[in-house]
Amino acid sequence: MPIMGRRHFSHRTTFSSTNRAIIALISVIILTTLYFLSSSNKNGNDFAAKKSQFIKTRPEHSFVKSLEKFLAQPRSSGGSSEKLSFPDGNLTMAATKRLDDAMWRRESFELTEFRDGPFPLRVYVYDMPSKFTYDLLWLFQTTYRETANLTSNGSPVHRLIEQHSVDYWLWADLIAPEYERQLKSVVRVHRQEEADLFYIPFFTTISFFLLEKAQCKQLYREALKWITDQPAWQRSNGRDHILPVHHPWSFKSVRRFMKTAIWLLPDMDSTGNWYKPGEVWLEKDLILPYVANVDACDDACLVQSWAQRKTLLFFRGRLKRNAGGKIRSKLVAVLQHNSDIIIEEGSSGEAGKLATQTGMRSSVFCLSPAGDTPSSARLFDAIVSGCIPVIVSDELELPFEGILDYRKVALFVSTDDALQPGWLVDYLHSISPNLLEEMRSNIAKFSKHFQFTSPAQLFGPEDLAWKMADTDVGQVVGRFVGYMIALSMANTSKMRCKGLMPLVSVLMLEYSLDSGIASSRNPIVVVAHVWGNP
Repeated sequence: MPIMGRRHFSHRTTFSSTNRAIIALISVIILTTLYFLSSSNKNGNDFAAKKSQFIKTRPEHSFVKSLEKFLAQPRSSGGSSEKLSFPDGNLTMAATKRLDDAMWRRESFELTEFRDGPFPLRVYVYDMPSKFTYDLLWLFQTTYRETANLTSNGSPVHRLIEQHSVDYWLWADLIAPEYERQLKSVVRVHRQEEADLFYIPFFTTISFFLLEKAQCKQLYREALKWITDQPAWQRSNGRDHILPVHHPWSFKSVRRFMKTAIWLLPDMDSTGNWYKPGEVWLEKDLILPYVANVDACDDACLVQSWAQRKTLLFFRGRLKRNAGGKIRSKLVAVLQHNSDIIIEEGSSGEAGKLATQTGMRSSVFCLSPAGDTPSSARLFDAIVSGCIPVIVSDELELPFEGILDYRKVALFVSTDDALQPGWLVDYLHSISPNLLEEMRSNIAKFSKHFQFTSPAQLFGPEDLAWKMADTDVGQVVGRFVGYMIALSMANTSKMRCKGLMPLVSVLMLEYSLDSGIASSRNPIVVVAHVWGNP
């Protein structure tokens, strides 16, 4: 009996110890799970709180003030940690092949995967050396006060840089912390194989105006080599890369070597003075608005100013321009003796900005003739001032056409009509009060589409730029497929075109079943169109 008792006691002790161990283990698991859930929830709440707090921040419209705040923050890496410079040709070819394989697997999967859309455009931002990015921004920041009286062709240099600063506004939004960003049309990705497009953050306008000529050309050559050495560029020959060259003179000495990329432009320049034949065309490039030189007239300002607009037609700017801009001096001769029309010579310095802003807010219509190219920053100054633009530029291509209907906010007048004595004045007087009121109401809604801000706002120019880019992705896919077919047939590349013809067949089937908008998430390609583009 004693033996049995001891055995019984030992069994109970072992069983009890095992239970306690299991209970302790379960407790640890539960506590650990609760900790991680609590931590995750806290991080989510912190992110939501930061985003909510940031949304309440008033958007910054000033390039100078936005840049000052941007440079005061810790630098954000533009890309991932992968090596992005490949001086050795064999390394570049191997990296290009790896990237091509990875992107092919992703694209093949997305061709067959059924997913509800729409999907944001995925953009990879290159992490370029600071001499192409931050150093140039700092150069502007530390010298813009000194350039207040420095002119180029009669215009203050720092104002020219500001009005062509679309490269800054797009880049600053893309690399901003996620809780600061409000745009849903585009997301930044950190892996190249996930990208629909690649953004090149090189400030070509700042470098053109603020560097010595020889120094600028050297920097352009270095940028050209850096970009074209990248595996992603070599994979597509740059067809899915975005290059900001918004000022017609920027990057001019080398940009012909990057004409396959998607250029960000102020217009198509039908004169041929700035862009050579074959460098720009609407199916490839994006037209973006100038950054306004005047402060935007908000809703309260617009309501207050309607009754104070006593001038029929206003213009202030350079009266003698090249190419299509020669229309300006001719218009002066026709319009100068009308008492309810103001036409002034002036530039866009600080005093000029105030004079233009006051004049536009005091006028019903604002004259917007061609400049050295068919476009003019004056058009966007007028819109944000609530002044109805009168566009006299027969070859003008406008930003965001296909999204915005400019007929609702502007009057389009042919050059021949505008130059007939008395015709333009009579035409403006004939606009009915009802139509005038309708255009005023529309222009108040339109204004936000041309106000660059930090953070970028929904339906602002940054948002519409990416919506236009997303529409063009189908064109990019088509040109890239055509490029790969041509390489395969000519046997001039070691890159594999594996499965290319089945892909084209799938795309043709997609197109026959659905005529929707082409994009890399809904790939629809007209093969006949592929062969028509370089």
